[in-house]
Amino acid sequence: MPKDLPLNSLGFAKPPAQTRVVVAMSGGVDSSVVAAQLAEEGYDVIGVTLQLYDHGAALAKKGACCAGQDIHDARRVAEEMGFPHYVLDYENTFREAVIDEFADAYLGGATPVPCIRCNERVKFKDLLETAKDLDADCMATGHYIQRKIGEQGPELHSAADPNRDQSYFLFSTTPEQLAYLRFPLGHLPSKDATRALAAKYGLAVADKPDSQDICFVPNGDYASVIEKLRPGAADPGDIVDMAGNVLGQHRGVIHYTIGQRRGLGIGGLEDPLYVVKLDPDTRHVVVGPKEALTTRIIPVREINWLGDEAFTSRKEWHLSVKVRSTRPPREAIIRPLSETTAEVELLVPEEGVSPGQACVFYAPDDSRIFGGGWIWKG
Repeated sequence: MPKDLPLNSLGFAKPPAQTRVVVAMSGGVDSSVVAAQLAEEGYDVIGVTLQLYDHGAALAKKGACCAGQDIHDARRVAEEMGFPHYVLDYENTFREAVIDEFADAYLGGATPVPCIRCNERVKFKDLLETAKDLDADCMATGHYIQRKIGEQGPELHSAADPNRDQSYFLFSTTPEQLAYLRFPLGHLPSKDATRALAAKYGLAVADKPDSQDICFVPNGDYASVIEKLRPGAADPGDIVDMAGNVLGQHRGVIHYTIGQRRGLGIGGLEDPLYVVKLDPDTRHVVVGPKEALTTRIIPVREINWLGDEAFTSRKEWHLSVKVRSTRPPREAIIRPLSETTAEVELLVPEEGVSPGQACVFYAPDDSRIFGGGWIWKG
């Protein structure tokens, strides 16, 4: 084959027909468009859908990914576009790698982000290995994030559309995974552009609503899911102030989150109180004034670093960080303690920083993501 072949749209110096790509298909419009677009461009596409949890429970719930209806939708797209499609049973893997930790984290008073663990431990690990077993050159997903080639190799960048950006959920993507992954939607200006492509390809899922909530938590009812997984998790206890004085009773620590104000059932007080700490050992929900929610110093561990230099090569990194998926990045100083742990100092304190959430590192002056880690109690 001639050496001067131009790179195709996936970055390989060979014709699309000789480039095999596994597309992770959830059954939604995003991954369906990726698969259809690559198939139309002439790539050797293989669609793979993961069955992550029980079909019977999932069929009754609309708006979840990787459930019965979604498997049907993914298969239909594959049939329409003429490429093979496989369904892999990952229920046990998903439960062990994602659901169990989710339940234990909530019981520990943390606020977990299972979508990150699913990407990290299932989609970008097990599924990625399956793609390699299928002799694929790369794996493509429908995530809204960009992969750009920098001086040191592939870099992770925020999506062009800030309203769709999923970088917070993908910070733990390793350099090795990034070398193999492709994100064809990251450059699109809006979700409307994705739906327009779906309509162009004649896909039945063009108007399918986006998935809501966490896929295995029907209607956002975390507590009922955790009660089923961990009987006794909803044991009642005391609501106490920061000095330990009992102000009332609660119906189980798992029903509360850091920063919560409503639904505490302790009226008659002059100033509003917020949940500032959850202590599952004593079954205490600790409340305090709003200013008690502010945090400046955040301990972070399990850091995945995506910078060009070693994380510990500097005493301080001046970057921006996100401590919740819904918040904009804020200026911070990151002080490495080891290759995987750090102290993060926010220049302006934030409210409601919760153990179990991610702290994601961003370049202050462009779209690059430098990785991130998990907030813990210290």
